[in-house]
Amino acid sequence: MKYRFLLMLMIGLALLTACGTTTASTSTTSTPANITVARLKSMLDQNETFFLLDVRTPAEFVQDGRIAQATLIPLQELEQRLSELPTDKPVVCICRSGNRSSVACNLLKERGYQAINVTGGMNEWKAAGYPTVFGQ
Repeated sequence: MKYRFLLMLMIGLALLTACGTTTASTSTTSTPANITVARLKSMLDQNETFFLLDVRTPAEFVQDGRIAQATLIPLQELEQRLSELPTDKPVVCICRSGNRSSVACNLLKERGYQAINVTGGMNEWKAAGYPTVFGQ
C-alpha cells in the first residue's frame, strides 16, 4: 500500500513537472522564446521581418565581432532606450552567450514587445562560422 502511494505520488509529480515546462511563447508572463543561431541565420537569409538587437557592451560589439544587421543597445541602457525599438515586429536579442539577451527579452516582454532570445549568442554564431563583422 505504501509502495503504491509513493509510486502514484512520483507519477503525479512527474506529470506536474512535465506540464510546467515551457516552449516558445509570446505571452508576457512566460519565459522568452528561444531560437538557435542556425535559425537566426535562416531568418536573415530569408529576409524575415524582425529587429536584431545586440545587448552587449560597445567594446564587445566592436572588438569581439557582431552580426552586420544588429543594432547595439547595451543591456544596461535598454530600459531608457525602448523608444528606439519597433513595436510592429519581433525583437530578436543576442549577446555573448545568451544570458544577457535572455534578461533583455524578459524586460521587453514585460513592456509588451515580442522578444526572442538567441541561445548561445555570438559564441555559438562564431563557432558555427557565420559571417561576423569586426571594428566600427
